[in-house]
Amino acid sequence: MNVAIVGWGHTAFGKSELSFEGLVRAAVSEALADAGIGGEDVDATFLGHFNAGMVADGFASSMVLGAGEGMRFKPATRLENACASGSAAIYAAIDAIEAGRIDVALVAGAEKMTHLPGAQVTASLGAASYQKEEAGVSFPEIFARFARAYRERFGDPSEAMARIAVKNHANAVDNPLAQLRKPLDFAFCSEVSEKNPMIAEPLKKTDCSLVSDGAAAIVVCRADRAGEFKKAVSFRARVQVNDYLPLSAKDLTRLEGPAEAFRQAYAAAAVSVDDISFAEVHDCFTIAELMTMEAMGLARPGEAGALVTDGVTHKDGRLPINRSGGLKAKGHPVGATGVSMHVMAARQLTGEAADMQLADPKLGLCFNMGGGAVASYVSILEPLEV
Repeated sequence: MNVAIVGWGHTAFGKSELSFEGLVRAAVSEALADAGIGGEDVDATFLGHFNAGMVADGFASSMVLGAGEGMRFKPATRLENACASGSAAIYAAIDAIEAGRIDVALVAGAEKMTHLPGAQVTASLGAASYQKEEAGVSFPEIFARFARAYRERFGDPSEAMARIAVKNHANAVDNPLAQLRKPLDFAFCSEVSEKNPMIAEPLKKTDCSLVSDGAAAIVVCRADRAGEFKKAVSFRARVQVNDYLPLSAKDLTRLEGPAEAFRQAYAAAAVSVDDISFAEVHDCFTIAELMTMEAMGLARPGEAGALVTDGVTHKDGRLPINRSGGLKAKGHPVGATGVSMHVMAARQLTGEAADMQLADPKLGLCFNMGGGAVASYVSILEPLEV
């Protein structure tokens, strides 16, 4: 049984005056209205939320029920899989639909982060690493280790990383929901300065995603009911792969778990990377986007930098990546990120992306990652006629 996305909502990302619950309610209310349904039409709700102490709400699943009349007493579940918590919630909803247990699900992803001091956010996010070996290691340092291993084997990726930052900031200018709608030039992104300090060598501030508040939501249903709605985007494939948690158990020159997720997704969809029209990928750090290009088969190991320089992944390139601005400039409210990717892809595929719109996209790809290439979710989406 296939599943379709039939409505969506998305708050602005950045520093918000809304509480965590307020963010959830805003995104959910918009998604319900966009789908043209009420809470009574929803069979179950799923919330993606990492938290790790960033808010006091350790039991937030039923907050979704307060966003629409008629949802009281509906099943409500919270999903957590680090920065892939949003996709975990989406896939749990799909599992319930494909099992025949429900027909219509409401999925939300949300995080409230900006009210905390930076050191506390860093510590909370660091809880997603392998504490036995990596306790106290920040996530910039986690991905700096990938970057240093990559540099040792293939050469310095810093120029390509700077170009990825420039690209994603330029894309975010066209996204009214993005946190940082400010273009940055290559000189600024490639040089260490007072405004662009080194965070974890070789990652500078411009190589790191943002601390953000925000929420996104989608309504999903059985594909054979999509005709009841005004628009629909279906899942051609969806794959989850989890790799070992310790960095010491992995080859840091490759994103091995993501590569396996891409391989399985292409096989399930009967496509190759050449068939993909655009991708929203998990650029928590610019090195992650660079290495994802190789994991997805767009470039051979060590060769992704040339594609960035040649503009292959730009908005007018062969395979635009992160037209929304990505985590780098759109923002990264952790639990919301996976749901946000699916909203952005659905808008592209239904012609609702406004200034971000690409010409006639056929297949969209979302790649959401949790931890140091630990949890990998790959969705391949296509428009569905209704």
